[in-house]
Amino acid sequence: MGRTKNELRRSGCEVCGKDGECFEVYLGSEKHIFDCFECAMSAMLPKFAFCRCQIIGEGVQLGNAIFCSYTCANDRHVRDFETFVIMEEQSRL
Repeated sequence: MGRTKNELRRSGCEVCGKDGECFEVYLGSEKHIFDCFECAMSAMLPKFAFCRCQIIGEGVQLGNAIFCSYTCANDRHVRDFETFVIMEEQSRL
């Protein structure tokens, strides 16, 4: 998993723009360049449906939406939001 200095890419991080030793992350055919894991996570982690926070690990899925916790998923406003999302998805069909 470790990389030698020859394998590290010298280019700017797409999040912070810092030049120097960066690494590449491939998502499908898309290439992303970061200088640290913090930048990579801020760019690559999904944003949760209601609170828009980003956490490492699994969330709670309710319908097609993912939430950060059971508390967030069970909030009344979240249920209203989920209904809105479902209605929006159905209107596109």
